[in-house]
Order: sequence, then structure tokens, then C-alpha cells
Amino acid sequence: MQSISPNDPYAALKYPEFRYFIANSFLFTVGFLMQEVIVGYELYKITHDPLSLGLIGLAEVVPFVLVSLFGGYVADRYDKRWILRISLTIIIVASVILYLIFQPEFYTKYTLNERLVAIYSVFFLIGAAKGFYSPSSSSLKPFLVPRAIYHNSSTWSSSFWQAGSVMGPGIAGFLYVFIGLANTLLVVIGCFVVCLVLISMITKKPIPVATNPGTIWQNLREGLQFVTKTRIVFYAISLDLFSVLFGGVVAILPVFAEDILHVGPEGLGMLRASPSVGALLTMFFMAYYPPTHTAWRNMLLAVAGFGVFTIIFALSPFFWLSCFALFMTGSCDSVSVIIRQTILQIYPPDEMRGRVAAVNGIFVSSSNELGAFESGVAARFLGTVPSVLIGGVVTIAVVSWIYVRSKDLFGVKLS
Repeated sequence: MQSISPNDPYAALKYPEFRYFIANSFLFTVGFLMQEVIVGYELYKITHDPLSLGLIGLAEVVPFVLVSLFGGYVADRYDKRWILRISLTIIIVASVILYLIFQPEFYTKYTLNERLVAIYSVFFLIGAAKGFYSPSSSSLKPFLVPRAIYHNSSTWSSSFWQAGSVMGPGIAGFLYVFIGLANTLLVVIGCFVVCLVLISMITKKPIPVATNPGTIWQNLREGLQFVTKTRIVFYAISLDLFSVLFGGVVAILPVFAEDILHVGPEGLGMLRASPSVGALLTMFFMAYYPPTHTAWRNMLLAVAGFGVFTIIFALSPFFWLSCFALFMTGSCDSVSVIIRQTILQIYPPDEMRGRVAAVNGIFVSSSNELGAFESGVAARFLGTVPSVLIGGVVTIAVVSWIYVRSKDLFGVKLS
């Protein structure tokens, strides 16, 4: 292919295999979030307990954390495409089981507690599969484009992921109303099948030679040590962990939709999509004006903004203001995502990308799924609004603490 300028805002999109990769990311996100939104809404309708929503996150994050480091080791040693194919196949099988659970005959044959155990078990299986899928996917991306356009590929991969985050929840709410829960789950399965086809269109990439051919435990420890000793990597993923762990509200949005704002499943879809709309629009802007020149300053400001707008959402009595606050949390989050992904592409050596991606995946998944559990528990025992308000305050406190400890990183330039 002819030389492509690193300053071209569409540089990464000119590589066909990168296009297959981000199309897969888009559809996987659409399918997964559709599944999450409609199952979460259905569970809340059945139980009227916010803790039941948090338990979905817990059921998924436990196996993910348990297997993710090993998944990163496998990604560094074997063909990443095959790992992705096997993981997707398991997720498809789990989604078929979830579809069967919500069939009428299953409802009449089993008790509520038995149905809940079955649902959480399926998400446990999905979490285990994601423990292999996530590090393989993240570590494959740098092999699809030249190093000079890593920041551009981070912007576009994040944009397509966010586009999926917009489409998934938005479509889920409307499909739930018009074609029902079971048929919507069939659409989810179709998305995952197309993902399997897209991954198969990417050719095999070279497997880097390991610089440390020690035991598996030595290799896992090496990945952890790289993250903890590389301060900009450690602080970047720590910011994401604590901001979303305490400041995230996604898991308990069904409570806001039903009991606080009274907007139903259609309103839930709009609330759930609002952060992603904000992120998507911001990311398209970032393709022309990347935030990586004064990267660390921008990242701290973005995460602080995430906390501020989380507080506004907690206090909002109006649907439009709630959507705007969530829109702005997504906009702020998108800036930090682009910077973090660029850092994770630039700093790790090729032979360690899978393990570093696994450590990052554990942090991200802990912030998302474990954060969902924390949100459910806090909403149950502290109240929905106070729990979100406290989360926003904690996020700002964490940013302030990391700012004091990382002033020397303000001179770092990633582009």
C-alpha cells in the first residue's frame, strides 16, 4: 500500500484489516450491550431489586479476572485470531442458552430463583470467554497498522466502539418494545455470528519471540511488573478503574428510568445511549484534533469532568438534563480512552502486549462489571441518588490525588 501520512485523520481506515477489526468491535459492542440492557431491564421488572442488576456485573467480572492474565499469556504465545474465534463461539453458545432461558416454557417450569441462577451462570460463562477475547483483541490491533498512526487507530477504534455503545442500548429499548425480549436476543446472536466472520477475514500475524521463556507464572509476573513500573501506564489505567468503579451509573440506569425519571424502556435506551453519543461525537472531533499533544493534562481534566457531570446527573430532576449530563460523561470519558489506548499501544513491547492488555482488561472490567455490582449494592443500602452523588465526589478526589503524584508526566507527548 502507498505511504499514508500520519497526519491524515482517516489514515488507519485505509488499512482493510483494521476496518474488519473495528467493524467486529462495533458489532460485538452492539450485541453485548443490547443483551446487557434488555436482560437487566427484564430482571429489574421481575425482582424490583437494584442488587439483581449488580449481580450481573459480578457474575461476569469474577471469571474474567480469574482467567484474564492467563488469556493474556495465551495471546502472546499463540495465533490471536484463533483465540478470538474460539471465544466468540463460546459467547454465541452462551447467548443461545440465554435465549432459551427466556422462552415461555422455561418460565413455567422453573422458579424465579432457579431462573436467576441460570441467567447469572450464563453471564459467568460469557465473562470467562471475554477473559480470553479481550487481551487477544487488544493485542492484535497494533499489528494491523504502522506505529506512526497508533494514535489515529486508537481514535477510530474507540469511535467505532462508542458507535456500538450508542446503537446497542438505543436499539435494545425499541426492539424490546416492538419485537419482544426473545426476538431481540436472536438479533444479538446474529451480531456475534457476523463478528466471527469478520475476524476470519484477518490474516495470521507473526507471533513475537518471547524474551523471557520462563514458566507461565514468571511470564504473568513480568506483565504485572511492567504495568506497575511504567508509571504513565499504571496511572492511566488506575484513573479509569476508580472513576468508573465509583462514578459509573450505567448498571442502575433502569432504576432511574423506572422510579426516578419515569420514562420506561424507551427512555432507558436514550439514557443508556447518551454517554456513547457524547463520546462518539467527541471522538470524531479528536480525529482532527488529537488530545495526545498535552496528553496527561488532558486526561486528568477529562476524568475530573466525568466526576463533575456524574454529580449533575445524580441531582437532576429532569430527563433532558439527565441525558445531557450523561452525554458529557461520555464526552469526557472518550478523551481519556483515546489517551489510554495510545499509551497502551506505544509503551508495551510486542512480545508483552497480550499480558499488558490483560492487566488493563482486568482494571477496565473491574471498573465496569465490579462497578456495576458496587452501584447495585450502594443504591440498595444508601439510596440510588446518594450512591451516585458519592461516586462523583470520590472520582474527583482520586483525580486530585493522582494529579499531585504525577506532575512530572505533564511534559509527555504521544504524538
